[in-house]
Amino acid sequence: MQRAGVIGLGDMGSGLAKNLIKNGFQTTGLDLSEERMKAFAETGGKPAAALAEVGANSDAVYVMVMNGDQAKGVIFGPEGLAANMAEDSAIILTATIKPREAREIGEGLAGSGIHLIDSPVSGGFPGAQGGTLTMMAAAADAVLDQFAPVMEAVSATIHRVGDGAGQGQTVKACLQTLLGSIFSATFEASVLAAKAGVTGETLFKVFSTSGAGCGCTNTALENIIDRQFENTGSAITTMHKDLTISMDLAEELEVPMQMASTAMQIFHAGKSKYPDGDNWACTRIIEEITGAELHR
Repeated sequence: MQRAGVIGLGDMGSGLAKNLIKNGFQTTGLDLSEERMKAFAETGGKPAAALAEVGANSDAVYVMVMNGDQAKGVIFGPEGLAANMAEDSAIILTATIKPREAREIGEGLAGSGIHLIDSPVSGGFPGAQGGTLTMMAAAADAVLDQFAPVMEAVSATIHRVGDGAGQGQTVKACLQTLLGSIFSATFEASVLAAKAGVTGETLFKVFSTSGAGCGCTNTALENIIDRQFENTGSAITTMHKDLTISMDLAEELEVPMQMASTAMQIFHAGKSKYPDGDNWACTRIIEEITGAELHR
């Protein structure tokens, strides 16, 4: 298998495509943005004129869109992947959507001969571009074995988290619950430090060498103290969407989620005030209330 496809060539999808090409896959891609399509072609990709062309020319297609409705449209639309991919091919659902939407997609593909690998990812823009994403893959072991090469081309770690559609999305929802809560606590701690007169460099040194230190905390705090609130590859809109998915799942399962619900409101405030900002811009909402900013 040397043919792959990517639907959605934004920050994440462009990274998938780049690493597929780098690993020898003939890669067909499609995006609504002409600029992204041009950049894709310049990296050696084959731009498609329509979804049907991606499906017909791929043994495995990554679907990296924003939400469940878009994923369903790409897969089940009149010219979609389901109508144009061959039997024993695979759709790799790397978009983060609601678990029940992934289950509905799996049910819709039943009997088609097309495999669904429900595999949302973590690692953000750096992971996508560097080919080091963490994948939370759910499908039968035989399917995951068959399509391992195309997944290994974009990922450093592939976790097999289940055998059915929706299980990958469920694990991702749990992960985003934790990440969103850690981010939000870091935003608050940074403003508390600023108001008390602690420098950003001091706070970073302590946090990064203590039990609180981790990639999540360190990245958030570094961006805050360096005042990098845009173009870091971690949009507020994405985390806000992911937290709404976590809350939706919690509602469905009747699980109380005090920390995640608070985090979602912090991201909701940040998204409302800074719709084009990255996650760290949420800090600015708290800074504006207190009149204190944390600088390095």
